Amino acid sequence: MEHEPVVVTGAGCVSALGHSVEAFWSALQDGRCGLGKLSEPSPSDLKVSIVGAVPAPDPRHMLDARKLPMLDRFSVLAIVAAQQALAQSGLSFENGGHRAGCVVGVGTAGGEAIDELYGKIYLEGAKRANAFTVPRVMPSAPASQISMAYGIRGPVFTVSSACASSNHAIATAVWLLRNSVIDAAIVGGTEAPLTYGILKAWEALRVMAPDTCRPFDRDRKGLVLAEGAGMVVLERADHAKARGAEILAQIAGVGMSADAADLVAPTLEGAANAIRTCLADANLSVDAIDYINAHGTGTVANDITEIKVIKSVFGDEAKRLSISSTKSMHGHALGASGSLELIAVIEAIRRGIVPPTINIEQLDRECDLDVTPGCARARPIRTAISNAFAFGGTNAVVAVKRFDSL
Repeated sequence: MEHEPVVVTGAGCVSALGHSVEAFWSALQDGRCGLGKLSEPSPSDLKVSIVGAVPAPDPRHMLDARKLPMLDRFSVLAIVAAQQALAQSGLSFENGGHRAGCVVGVGTAGGEAIDELYGKIYLEGAKRANAFTVPRVMPSAPASQISMAYGIRGPVFTVSSACASSNHAIATAVWLLRNSVIDAAIVGGTEAPLTYGILKAWEALRVMAPDTCRPFDRDRKGLVLAEGAGMVVLERADHAKARGAEILAQIAGVGMSADAADLVAPTLEGAANAIRTCLADANLSVDAIDYINAHGTGTVANDITEIKVIKSVFGDEAKRLSISSTKSMHGHALGASGSLELIAVIEAIRRGIVPPTINIEQLDRECDLDVTPGCARARPIRTAISNAFAFGGTNAVVAVKRFDSL
């Protein structure tokens, strides 16, 4: 069945690399690392020392101060990114917003508000919670806050599937648009995990790097947790054209699968199935793909498995591909990672530049594909995919292509 193409008309992001898409792409293209020493919360008894924090100024300063008491940090980041995406798209909802939606991917919800609550109750002996704790903490808060800010009255909800949350949110929005449930959507992901409780929890998993994120490097030691948000405006192509919008790229297809095997250990079969399903949905053959934005977390198990997955799906074509992990620069923003990486893919296609994987000192012999080490590379990119393979064995892959290639 033929569907009207789903296209991207606006993008916005806040990350360890800055407060805009321009800052984000500039850093990726230059191979600059946004990861650094943890300063807040106090690292006195935390083993985690390297994180991907959004640099000053605090994004809270970009919003109406009167609304801040109702917002946990993950909502703040989402709203700032959504503002940018809507501004670029030129989309407004003067007709009431009933044909618009908002789907936001979230991995862990409201960590800031939860830490504040437990600190007051258990450390300060408070007898009651802040009245806004529940609306700040709830996973659906970012989507609801964006809806209220812009008058979006169609489907508004959250998708949560750990590190695949953003890609699942994008896939859900694509389905809504293909089936004409809505004409436009604000979609992406957000995460603010740099709180004491969340950092302690991740510390216990023993997958955190003590130095930096080194995907595909022989001596990689783990992931680096980061905060951030990425949001894009998706529309059916006919809707975007009718209002004269600039089209940045097309979401060509989406694919999803589950490993059904282990909570934390990835499998080759599950991830490969997600890529194959995505290519089938996009009606693309393996030789149509030029670039893969890898999940590339920098953990031993993930990186080797992902390279094997790519070889399994692409066969001899795997050696022709450009691959990179932009997490080496912006860190692992969990539920927001897929949205940040989607924006990286869109910009890579538009500019004909493959962003690098940085921090590689000696390539792992088992990661023997072209992972674009060190420096960005000029290359025409017709079509790319972005991988997200999450804890719980939930996998989601998005295919993106130049709109003028239709």
